[in-house]
Amino acid sequence: MSPLITPSELADLAGATVLDVRWKLGGPPGADSYREGHVPGAVFCDLNADLAAPAGPLGRHPLPSADLFQDAMRRLGVSGSRPVVVYDGADSTAAARAWWTLRYFGHPDVRVLDGGFRAWAAEGLPVSTGEEAAAPGDFVARPGGMPVLDAAQALELAADGVLLDARAAERYRGEVEPIDPVAGHVPGAVSAPTGDNVDPAGRFHLPDFLRERFNTLGAVPGVRVGAYCGSGVTAAHEVLALELAGIPAALYVGSWSNWVADPSRPVATG
Repeated sequence: MSPLITPSELADLAGATVLDVRWKLGGPPGADSYREGHVPGAVFCDLNADLAAPAGPLGRHPLPSADLFQDAMRRLGVSGSRPVVVYDGADSTAAARAWWTLRYFGHPDVRVLDGGFRAWAAEGLPVSTGEEAAAPGDFVARPGGMPVLDAAQALELAADGVLLDARAAERYRGEVEPIDPVAGHVPGAVSAPTGDNVDPAGRFHLPDFLRERFNTLGAVPGVRVGAYCGSGVTAAHEVLALELAGIPAALYVGSWSNWVADPSRPVATG
């Protein structure tokens, strides 16, 4: 089953829990966009509060504990026996974090609305406003459903496999760093901005296109692959794109914000 779903497929899907995960670093607040218009029946999932623990040495968006994540998903109506569909504004960068986190904690059926709310509205499908509440779910969080990397493993993978840096190329090169205190990248990592995973409408490119893209970057059969970004959000988008291409990949959840928390770790630029 593809991890993506189209607007028309979602409109015909009965019994799914739908999570609106609109979020942008620095705003505007996703909850405001949700209240202005959302897929009918969707409930708002707060990326910062529901899909991450508080920022700290482990990164700006470290994994939440199993107990806290389970509580959040139950509050949002998630059950292991029902499919979950997640979406954001358009390009799935935030929705992919929800997809990955639910998969990591063991949900068997999570799909991303390709093209997000923009695609849903563009097809003239119904839109609801205000807020909606879900009946409590019974999801049980079981960590370990997706492979992860810590800092040491990320550095090792950059040397022995392929570690993809999902941030914008200028951040990878160390020319600018608008968020974290140090600019640059993990030595040996390869630049692979997530923006190249989608078309101008925010929909994922076809699997063959993505496979060729990642093969060109060294992610070929038999080579271990991982991804990181600034804080583990857009890198989840990279892992999703890699899955569409048929390439399994691990996520360095702490990503660059965790890497630079230890000043002894090496930093490359250029």
